[in-house]
Amino acid sequence: MNSVCIPTYNGQKFIRMQLESILKQLSEDDEIIISDDSSNDGTVEVIKSFNDDRIKLLEHNDFHSPIYNLENALKQAKGDYVFLSDQDDVWMDNKIQVCRSYLEENDLVIHDADVIDGESRILHKSFFELNHTREGKLYNLLKNGYLGCCMCFRKSLLEGVLPFPKHLPMHDIYIGNYAAFNHYKIKFIGERLIHYRRHGNNASITSEKSNRNIFSRLSDRLIILQSVCK
Repeated sequence: MNSVCIPTYNGQKFIRMQLESILKQLSEDDEIIISDDSSNDGTVEVIKSFNDDRIKLLEHNDFHSPIYNLENALKQAKGDYVFLSDQDDVWMDNKIQVCRSYLEENDLVIHDADVIDGESRILHKSFFELNHTREGKLYNLLKNGYLGCCMCFRKSLLEGVLPFPKHLPMHDIYIGNYAAFNHYKIKFIGERLIHYRRHGNNASITSEKSNRNIFSRLSDRLIILQSVCK
């Protein structure tokens, strides 16, 4: 069984396209768990319009945080395999099939993506290339190649990372480093399996070049390291 977990907030513009790209890959036994952080646009109405029993919508949340909004969805996941998803990307038709093949021998899989803008025009053919993503525990603690919308993992890893520690800088950095420093098997794969949308309102700090100073970034890494080593 596959569980797709999506945190939403004011995602009306893109959420229909994203859900359509996911639902056609799911079996009747799979699920999409959406935690909505009190959107004040038409996001919830668009989600409900699908009228699909595989979609489980958690409404009226007040997290004011994409991190703990996602955690709320993850806590409800029942699948043996968990896929993280943003509200504004588009999955390629073979994403689940390819990821499941790699999850047979790995606990966490991170795949590549092409990068698109708000009008779905391709900005870059490879996020890995754009981000200089590569394998390595220490490299990814400092640089971070763990892009959440490109991550999927076994339920055993989910049971390890929950509940999220307080004051996380971002969930994907935490999940990836937790796996790395706790001896889970991680695989980066070169297949581009989503259209990753960058449009200026992305919640993930991996989505844009950071303009934070080095002391703030080092502080984030210390928080991550302390959290994953507990």
